[in-house]
Amino acid sequence: MRIGNDSELLEGYKEHLHGTLLPFWWSDKALDREHGGVFTCFSNDGATLTSTDKYVWSQGRFVWVLARLADAARRGVVEGDADGYLRHAALTVGFLKRHALMANGNCAYLLTRDGEKKEVYPGKGYDISLFVDCFVAMGFAEYGRVAADGETTEAALRLFDSLERRIAAGDLRSEPYTLSDGYRSHSIPMIMLNVAQTVHEALLASGHSRADELSAKRVGYAEDVLTTFFQPDDTVAEVLRADGSRDADWVVSRHLNPGHALEDMWFLLHEAEKEGRADWIDRIARAIRKAYAIGWDDTYGGLLHYVDCDGGEPKGEDRGTAFDANVRQTWDTKLWWAHSEALYTTLLAGRLTGDAAFAELYARTHDYVFRTFPNPDRTVGEWIQIRDRQGRPLDQVVALPVKDPYHIIRNVLLIVERLSDR
Repeated sequence: MRIGNDSELLEGYKEHLHGTLLPFWWSDKALDREHGGVFTCFSNDGATLTSTDKYVWSQGRFVWVLARLADAARRGVVEGDADGYLRHAALTVGFLKRHALMANGNCAYLLTRDGEKKEVYPGKGYDISLFVDCFVAMGFAEYGRVAADGETTEAALRLFDSLERRIAAGDLRSEPYTLSDGYRSHSIPMIMLNVAQTVHEALLASGHSRADELSAKRVGYAEDVLTTFFQPDDTVAEVLRADGSRDADWVVSRHLNPGHALEDMWFLLHEAEKEGRADWIDRIARAIRKAYAIGWDDTYGGLLHYVDCDGGEPKGEDRGTAFDANVRQTWDTKLWWAHSEALYTTLLAGRLTGDAAFAELYARTHDYVFRTFPNPDRTVGEWIQIRDRQGRPLDQVVALPVKDPYHIIRNVLLIVERLSDR
C-alpha cells in the first residue's frame, strides 16, 4: 500500500484485512461454531492451537470485532457476510451471558470451551480483573447497537454501572498486575473512557433515556486523564500516587508505556472531535509527539514496550511484584498491539491537526509495522505478535496466554472507516 495516496492506502488496508487477518480469525481454525466464541490460545506464530480454554477478556473483544465488521459490511465500507458476523456474535453473546456473568454481577476471567469457570490462581476466585468486565461491556454494547438488541445494550449498561460502583469502592482487582492502595493507574480512566464511549453510542442509537448521562461520563473520564495523568513535559504517566505525584523511587511509577499512551490518545481525539475541543486536540498532539520522542527505538526501529520517565530503560526500585517484573523483563520488546494503535493514532492526528509531522510519524510506523509483524508464512497469516528489540519473534505471552484478534482488526477497521470518510 502506498503512503501519501489515500485511495491506495485504503485499498491496501482492505486487502490486509481480507487477505491476512480475517482468513485466520473468520475460519474453522479459530471459531467455535458449537458453543460460540473464538479460540485464542495459539502459539505466537499462530501455527498451533495450545488450548481451547476461553479467556473472557478476549471473548468480549471478539464480540466487538464481529459487530463492527457486520456494521462496516452493511454500510459497504468493507466486504463480508454481515449476517454471518452477527450470527456468530449473537452465539458468543449468549455464551457469555450464560457462563461468564456471575451472580455478583461481575465477569469470570477464564472458562473452558463449553463454559465451565476456571480459577487462574487457585483460591483467588473467578472474577479477578475488572478489565474483563470492561471488554464484555464494550462487546455487548457494540452488538446491541448494531443488532438493535435492547436487552444486550441493557446488559452492557448494567456492567458499566457495576464497574463504576467497583471503582468507587476501590475494588480495582486487575490480576496479575495489581497496585497497592495509595496509587492510581492511568489504565482505569483510560479504559472507562472507552467503555463509556461505546456504551453511549449504543444508548444513543436506541434513544435510551440515559444517553445524555453517558455522554457526560465520557467527558468526565477524558478530563480525568487530561488533568491527572498528563504531565508538564507532555508525557502520560501510567502510575501515580493518589495525590497525583510520581513515586520517583519505584520503577512501576517511573515507567511509561508509549503504546498505551498512544492508544488512549485516539480515545481522547475522538472525544475532542465530538466536543469540539481544539484545546484538547493541541494537548493530545503534543503527547503523541512526546510518546514517539521518548518511546521510539532509534537503533532498531519500533516502539519500546516500556521506558523510564526520563527516557531509556526503566529505573527505580523493584518491589518484588509481578508488575515490577513485567516492567523490568519486557521493557525492550516490540508488541503488535502498541504498533497497530500507533498506526491509527498518527493517521487520525494528522487529519485532525493538518500537521505534517504526523504524516512522518505515520510513515515511520507504517514502514516498521508492515516489514516486522505480518506473518511471512501466508498459509498461517495474521501477525507474529511478540518480537524482541531487534524484531525477532519471541515465543512468550503478554498478560494473557493468547493471540488476540482485537487490536489489529479494530485499528484496521478504524483506519478504513476514516479513509472512507475523507
